[in-house]
Amino acid sequence: MSNLLSILRREIRLQGPITLARFMNVCLSHPVHGYYSNRNPFGSAGDFTTAPEISQMFGELIGLWAGVLWQQMGQPNAVNLVELGPGRGTLMADALRAASMVPSFLDAITVHLVETSPALRAVQSEVLAEYGPAWHDNDATLPAGPRIIIANEFFDALPIRQFERRASFWHERLIGLAEDGQLCFVLSLPQSINPMVPDSHKNAPDGTIVEACPAALHIVARLADAVGQHGGGALIIDYGHDGRGTGDTFQAVKDHRFYPTLKMPGEVDLSAHVNFGALAIAANSLSTTVYGPLAQRSFLEALGIRERAEVLMREADATLRNKITFALARLTGIQQMGALFKVMAIGRSDAPPPPGF
Repeated sequence: MSNLLSILRREIRLQGPITLARFMNVCLSHPVHGYYSNRNPFGSAGDFTTAPEISQMFGELIGLWAGVLWQQMGQPNAVNLVELGPGRGTLMADALRAASMVPSFLDAITVHLVETSPALRAVQSEVLAEYGPAWHDNDATLPAGPRIIIANEFFDALPIRQFERRASFWHERLIGLAEDGQLCFVLSLPQSINPMVPDSHKNAPDGTIVEACPAALHIVARLADAVGQHGGGALIIDYGHDGRGTGDTFQAVKDHRFYPTLKMPGEVDLSAHVNFGALAIAANSLSTTVYGPLAQRSFLEALGIRERAEVLMREADATLRNKITFALARLTGIQQMGALFKVMAIGRSDAPPPPGF
């Protein structure tokens, strides 16, 4: 039995069923037993692999994207380069190596990492030591000033809530206890009106499940406000949909395989698809413009990933060429990450479109 299971059982017995958001927050962020608190889950030896771990090309293109955006901003001599959820620091390391080709860019930036995991901070401090990054528990403590923000597979791990329509009423999907003491999904009392269900889905057929992520909307609104006030831009990359999608996307992963979502709390990665339509609404204002979402395939190809792959292959042996070919297919393939993953950018309304859009 996982350490968190007894904690969750006690809370449910004392207070009643909990929201899915509460469950995710405890499982991922508990200071002692949380999934991200005491492990490095990335790569072949972990539970899942992200795009920066698949190929250096991904981070390199993001770095050049940031460098060009800085040039579009007028090359300010002080700008905060921010990554939300930087993992092992691989993306940022590859990005800064590539961005060093942009004259004076590295001199202008200060690196800021939004990371709550002590284990991952330790890894990041080694990988990015030469850049002297500053760490933050959340985006609210980032310094004022122009920002270039990168968020790759950050929003999918934020806690969601789920709502299910039954007999023309909406119910929240909660987590309670079965007779044998195991965690199980239960439904709340019926709600005739629920503000978290968008108008486009209010009269959806019975059985429809709608997901909402209030935390994501608050974060995006703050990021957009900072971009609107001080300049810069934000790049959000994640798996998700444009807002028209419904259904249960809550998932658990362990050892690179899907796993029952309520089993082994704190021992498996939990995530859900990102609603880019909702993010775009939260980020749009008089001073900002939202670009996308577009497919990761289209974005990476616009930035030149195929040309970069050709360059890397020129001096590679057969084994390395195969690895590059495999990585390119995984990042851009329609049946792999190329279509499921989406890319959205936020920029100032008075600025040109950022690269790739």
